[in-house]
Amino acid sequence: MAWQPDRSGLQQIIQLLKESQSPDTATQRAVQEKLEELNKYPDFNNYLIFVLTKLTTEDEPTRSLSGLILKNNVRAHFSKFPQEVIDFIKTECLGSIGDPSPLIRATIGILITTIANKGELTHWPQLLPHLCQRLDSEDYNVCEGAFGALQKICEDSAEILDSDALDRPLNIMIPKFLQFFKHSSPKIRAHAISCVNQFIIGRAQALMVHIDQFIENLFHLANDDDAEVRKNICRALVMLLEVRMDRLLPHMHSIIEYMLLRTQDPDETVALEACEFWLSLAEQPICKEVLSSYMERLVPILVRGMRYSEIDIILLKGDVEEDEMIPDREEDIRPRFHRSKTHHIKHDDGYGDDDDMSDDGLDDDDALSDWNLRKCSAAALDVLANVFREDLLPTLLPILKETLFHQDWEIKESGILVLGAIAEGCMTGMVPHLPELLPYLIGCLSDRKALVRSITCWTLSRYAHWVVQQPHEQYLKPLMTELLKRVLDANKRVQEAACSAFATLEEEACTELVPYLGFILETLVFAFSKYQHKNLLILYDAIGTLADSVGHHLNKPEYIKLLMPPLITKWNILKDEDKDLFPLLECLSSVATALQSGFLPYSEPVYKRCLSLVEQTLNQTIANTNHPDQFEPPDKDFMIVALDLLSGLAEGLEAHIENLVQNSNVLPLLYQCMQDPMPEVRQSSFALLGDLTKATFQHVRPFIGDFMPILGQNLNPEFISVCNNATWAIGEISIKMGQEMKPFIQLVLTQLVQIINRPNTPKTLLENTGARRCETFATTKRRTRHSAACAQ
Repeated sequence: MAWQPDRSGLQQIIQLLKESQSPDTATQRAVQEKLEELNKYPDFNNYLIFVLTKLTTEDEPTRSLSGLILKNNVRAHFSKFPQEVIDFIKTECLGSIGDPSPLIRATIGILITTIANKGELTHWPQLLPHLCQRLDSEDYNVCEGAFGALQKICEDSAEILDSDALDRPLNIMIPKFLQFFKHSSPKIRAHAISCVNQFIIGRAQALMVHIDQFIENLFHLANDDDAEVRKNICRALVMLLEVRMDRLLPHMHSIIEYMLLRTQDPDETVALEACEFWLSLAEQPICKEVLSSYMERLVPILVRGMRYSEIDIILLKGDVEEDEMIPDREEDIRPRFHRSKTHHIKHDDGYGDDDDMSDDGLDDDDALSDWNLRKCSAAALDVLANVFREDLLPTLLPILKETLFHQDWEIKESGILVLGAIAEGCMTGMVPHLPELLPYLIGCLSDRKALVRSITCWTLSRYAHWVVQQPHEQYLKPLMTELLKRVLDANKRVQEAACSAFATLEEEACTELVPYLGFILETLVFAFSKYQHKNLLILYDAIGTLADSVGHHLNKPEYIKLLMPPLITKWNILKDEDKDLFPLLECLSSVATALQSGFLPYSEPVYKRCLSLVEQTLNQTIANTNHPDQFEPPDKDFMIVALDLLSGLAEGLEAHIENLVQNSNVLPLLYQCMQDPMPEVRQSSFALLGDLTKATFQHVRPFIGDFMPILGQNLNPEFISVCNNATWAIGEISIKMGQEMKPFIQLVLTQLVQIINRPNTPKTLLENTGARRCETFATTKRRTRHSAACAQ
């Protein structure tokens, strides 16, 4: 006999579900506690599925909520569900897939795919055949419900569906989906295309054998009235561009015409998917050949797409000019990810590592942090400028002339964005126009509209490389002066953009900024008293970049007196578990390296706290390893940034760090960190080892026998940065050891030779490896630097 609920128990759960929809926080908390209590009863989940599938007299939000709570329980506790409960839930899901309510059908689909993700695709053999069979139902609700569930399964389980583990069900599913491309319902057509789309990038064999039929069906639906169908068609063509260009090439001119039309689609979600096509096409070798004749039509479309829409401006509070006094909300502050320190041999090209990603200038749209048409259009123009170079300018310059000087600020703002987007690709062709454009842009930094001021900051940063090559009085000084004013702007978005732009200028100008250091530091330090939470984190970056750029020129008493008090105040306020420590520690690492002995008065408390952070993280790791049910794994970024700051101290203080090392357990802790399973921890550990070797080798020497085998084990170029720093540390040790290095040569020599002979080894690793191998024989000495620092 099928399970039946206890009537009073059912009423109690329904009441709880209704109360949980209350806006009152206290009520929600009480309901949550009660739900957690009910989770102890095995058949509680039977009640939840019963409410979802059987109580058709209840309101839909309550039924759907019941299903979503059950979904969360499946995620958290499915392994503890009794088998009879699992069987009951599965039976009810399949029996109710055609519920008359779209909301309930969607909730059941989510629940089915959540169960499937728990490995149940292999233990629920009737699921896929049942859903595929229900596609043929004449009842629209049943067909749509089954398709909705299948779409979610295809999204989440594409890989296993194309594997032998399930006897390759795609061989049946793909032909089945293709039949529904011409269904009378647009919702079904959209589901069918979306299901097939999940298998394009993986080049599923079941799709590849039907690829011509798939493409033919897409073309048949090209002018579909439904926006979701058009969006899925655009998405399919973008992916096919990457994996089956051979099949698209004969139709390329028709596809380009179609995408030109769709990029202007009245539905922005369709236009966004179509705009992705230009990004993908730009990466193809045939781009210039097939697109040249269309650029006069495409460029104006992309430029129009770069304007803020009315909704964008509302979301961005574009009419709010002064908001510096409004505290940031926690959700406005994006998580920051620390990048570990990397050493490589110094060169004079001024470039950082390949993974130094440049800011695209579009992330100032915090309320629009999702990818949107404006960002995609700008990115497309950027990559196309890199393909067509100066050939783009005859089309673009007249448009720029019209937009840049337009009276409507929205159009003017988009013109400034265009100018920034083409900076990299069209720089050579733009140089003759820059003497006129740069003063105009510097003037735009004082525009009455905050959104114009903020985008102008970014665009000017894109031309910073050219600016620093001109006479200072002409462009650098006016730009620096106006940018620093914007650093102190009354609008938070402008503050952020100006701080980021100034950091870019610092990287380009390097020691050219030394004559202006007093003025720069006064401005940046004043910003400490002005900035809210989010922009403080960006200010740390600007100060750290300044220290990297001017180096020891910062080591003057008047500069130290300006800079250190606010940094140390923040350092003292922040608790050890506060993630705001990450950017502050990164900043202090750069400052300590630059100040050299000037950092000595602040070094002891900073050194001790860094060791404490490392030790705490190691202890938390051990506790989690031994008792994973009692202790959460620690955030190892705390340890990584602490190791990097210790590196900065060792590099800056040099021999002055000897007393701190002598009276601490830094080397035993370093020995543990060097064996951490996380590559970023090992990367920072080897950087610190190299810096301590240079600064105070007498304390490192007793541990060489323990360290060298670990260094040898990490000469694996699959982990480039780890291998790079391990190689560098071996080189520094070999310089100090001289002939005493001989017993350890066999631990590392074979791996170093393999790295040198390995094809496609990155240039920086080759240089470190080649130089360090020579140093193993005590013949060559070269200095190293941080990758972030300027080559001076």
